[in-house]
Amino acid sequence: MVNETGGDEAILRLDGIVKRFGGAKALDGASLLVRRGAVHGLVGQNGAGKSTLIKLIAGLHRADEGAIAIDGTVHASLTPHLVEALGIHFIHQDRLLVPTFTVGEALFLGREIRFPGTPFLDRRAMRRKAADILERYFGLSLDPSALISELSAAEKQIVQITRALMADPKVLVFDEPTAALVRREADLLFKLIRRLSADGITILYISHYLGEIVDLCDTVTVLRNGRDVATLAIAETSAAAIGALMVNRDIGDLYPKPDVTPGETLLSVSDLALADRYAHVSFELRRGEVLGLTGLVGSGAKEVLRTLFGLERPTGGSVQVRGETVFSTDPAAATDKRLALVPEDRRRDGVALPLSVKENTTLASLERFSRGLIDRKAERGQTEDLVSRLQIKTAGIDALVRTLSGGNQQKVAIAKWLSRQSEIYLLDEPTVGVDIGAKVEIYRLIGELAERGAGIIVLSSDIDELLGITDRLLVFFRGRIARHVPSSETTPEQVLADVTGAEESLRHAG
Repeated sequence: MVNETGGDEAILRLDGIVKRFGGAKALDGASLLVRRGAVHGLVGQNGAGKSTLIKLIAGLHRADEGAIAIDGTVHASLTPHLVEALGIHFIHQDRLLVPTFTVGEALFLGREIRFPGTPFLDRRAMRRKAADILERYFGLSLDPSALISELSAAEKQIVQITRALMADPKVLVFDEPTAALVRREADLLFKLIRRLSADGITILYISHYLGEIVDLCDTVTVLRNGRDVATLAIAETSAAAIGALMVNRDIGDLYPKPDVTPGETLLSVSDLALADRYAHVSFELRRGEVLGLTGLVGSGAKEVLRTLFGLERPTGGSVQVRGETVFSTDPAAATDKRLALVPEDRRRDGVALPLSVKENTTLASLERFSRGLIDRKAERGQTEDLVSRLQIKTAGIDALVRTLSGGNQQKVAIAKWLSRQSEIYLLDEPTVGVDIGAKVEIYRLIGELAERGAGIIVLSSDIDELLGITDRLLVFFRGRIARHVPSSETTPEQVLADVTGAEESLRHAG
């Protein structure tokens, strides 16, 4: 049933939306108004209701109460097909592309161009239309015969955006679009979104990164506990103010860092090298210390972390763990030395999504619970203790990890190594893709690990984060340590100059 409403500037309006799942309310009277031609941000912590709201707009769920109007018309029932016909298309963070399809097949799936009056595909017309859009908006070409599985994260996103543009959309919804992109790729995406907006396409942009929201959007709506708590003009607010609304408190204490006096040396790296990746890398990590690593993609910082965990074999130098010289040739050898790696891509490498919270937590330490048979009582007790200690939000320890939010999945990945009683933690972009509330909890956990005497290395591209939670910082540039400095004695601007080689460029220019 479709009812006409009075026209206004809103291309998308949701009023008083309530959505229940069982006895729980995912949305509790949420409203959203997106004006025609705007770039509108949508933010909120994990569990605030963003995903449910987007699924309602996409026609994947139906509201229990409230109304949804698209282009001035209220729709009592939406389906994905109807939503697309009304001009709303979605760019999802998980890409939703069939890996075994070619680029051409993915672009025209369900929208194949045929010769008039025949069932035969006009492949030349399809290639021409795809090429025109790729050139117009992206200034590039993609081989139509290339497999989706062969593309980079950025190229997959380009295919998804191109597919949407071929349908002449009125609204594009970007759901965490930069989660899998490096900085350069993200900058290109932002330029594209500005171009789309200039061409009259309305953008709804969902992101955990408040800096992106402030840089890109005109307006932002903040969700908290299933309700919209504010809609603000970006020109009249700030990232800090938006974050405070998301968590309902002052985020001046965003980086809760305890005062810990570092103890004995746990890890000593001397003149470490990996051919064509990095060279002459030397540093120490002490008990109770948080050491930061940062650098652009290809700077060598990530490869150093991988080498320490045995995922790369060094071509020179030495590594000592608690005074014993070792060369970790595989992750098993590293874990025996009580090293732990929490990888950047937690869904692929950090946790096993089809397994339960309990199974993931004890996966790396089953020998602790085994006397021929697994001691299930001890295993459950250990898991329940860690779930409580890390404040992991889950329906229970038997819940599948894939049902958890990103921040809680990350905490399960850390719990796995706490269960193994690791001493040296290598954290690769530990807060990527999680909301501000979950970030604070992860920072608190890092501080607790330091207080308990662990040594922690944090690799991050978030400079403010590193300066807030670390004791010292190693800045990598083109395979070398460009600067080694106490975190309290530098600034974000200085670190950015080191990361990008700005000062080196000035020296060469002089």
